[in-house]
Amino acid sequence: MSRRAVVIGAGLAGMLAAAAVSPAVDEVIVLDRDDLPEGPEHRKGLPQGRHAHLLMAGGLAAMEQLLPGADLRRRLLDRGAREISLGQDMVVRTPEGWFRRWRHPGPSMISCSRALLDWVVREVVRERTGADVRKAQAVGLLGGARRVHGVRVAADGDGDEAGTGAGTGAGTRAGAELAADLVVDASGRGSRVVRWLDALGVSGIRERTVDAGLVNATRIYRTPAGAERFPLTMVQSDPYVGRPGRSGMVMPIEGDRWMVSLGGTRGGEPPADPEGFLRYTLDLPDPIVGRLISGAEPLTGIHLSRSTSNVRRYLEKARDWPEGLVVLGDALATFNPAYGQGMSVAALGARVLREELRQAGPTARGLARRVQRGIAGPVEAAWAVAVGQDTWYPGSRGGRRGPAERLVTAYSRRLTKAATGSYPAAAALWDVTSLTAGPARLLRPATLLATLNGPLLPPAPRPPLSEAEQKILRALDHTTG
Repeated sequence: MSRRAVVIGAGLAGMLAAAAVSPAVDEVIVLDRDDLPEGPEHRKGLPQGRHAHLLMAGGLAAMEQLLPGADLRRRLLDRGAREISLGQDMVVRTPEGWFRRWRHPGPSMISCSRALLDWVVREVVRERTGADVRKAQAVGLLGGARRVHGVRVAADGDGDEAGTGAGTGAGTRAGAELAADLVVDASGRGSRVVRWLDALGVSGIRERTVDAGLVNATRIYRTPAGAERFPLTMVQSDPYVGRPGRSGMVMPIEGDRWMVSLGGTRGGEPPADPEGFLRYTLDLPDPIVGRLISGAEPLTGIHLSRSTSNVRRYLEKARDWPEGLVVLGDALATFNPAYGQGMSVAALGARVLREELRQAGPTARGLARRVQRGIAGPVEAAWAVAVGQDTWYPGSRGGRRGPAERLVTAYSRRLTKAATGSYPAAAALWDVTSLTAGPARLLRPATLLATLNGPLLPPAPRPPLSEAEQKILRALDHTTG
């Protein structure tokens, strides 16, 4: 008997979900309402797509497990992405001081545009799974409270034509019903899954939003000659000083370009005009971002985005959950993009789906609930990091600061302070932020001792740059007389 899976959404989470389900079914259909670009180009349905995205080591490992033999890392590097060592290739000012650069490289992450990452993943998934990507908009689920058995497609003409739009496969007839043994909702931040479940008789889904009012502003620059290997540079915002958070980052991406992303919480939003953009960078707690770009050639205008709130749907806690439905990626939880965990959490969720399907078929009893509960693990870890800081910004909405939250915050700050001058503390922090280890890593005896002892080296008074890098910075700095 032929088995079919339907995935809603052809973004990163959707394509990884297609890779996860492919070995367990005979046919995978991926639905997306957008025309998909043929190359590494921005797509309309991804509001955060023009801003900085970092693929953490844990997320890359999950992707490569989903796509064995594809050498995803090498494909990205061959197209101009950069591999960034957390221990050596970053210059980071935290609220507790400058991180040092150590002899030990630590985990690595991939730095590139979101457009490049999405395109390469989509290319690899289609090449290896034969997934049928169709332009069509899902508007509901077929079935009932006990089992979902398909998807209803919009009758508005969006998906009438076969092959419309670059990168699509066969069209889906408007108003059609697509039967499926397994449906995966990976439709992103705008998912209507709670409404769809309610229509099936599954109600009472708990949702929570924590919104610090973050606004992102991003501009692309040509990397200045001689600065091609300059480290990724970041000035983090400080949630604990009673003022709006303000941050900035210079991130190398493909095409010999720098992506410069600024972030400001409610009351400290970055401006969209070039003069104000530069002034904002120079007014950060350290002006290094502004000094780097003050003489660089801008290649784009400034793009603003406000789709940055943390939103979580506690689907794993639903009293009843229908067989045949899995929700992952931003459709399940979205995070403030400042923490760089959303893509990796989606990959880890897809890996949970693959492992559960490997042990049982797509129609196995209880499969969907087991997957949903398994995905909740990495979601909770990322949620704790994002919400734990966002609740401290002035004007933040939806957060709590009870005794437990204050205790976690106090420990997190002490650990970060220790990591500015203690390798064991820094290594623990790298492992958790890169999602190569869970939060329990922070409670190991060695980490607790390093946190208790604090930094073993004195605070770094300035950015930890080599002599060659200091020379590059001076040559680029057009802000002084």
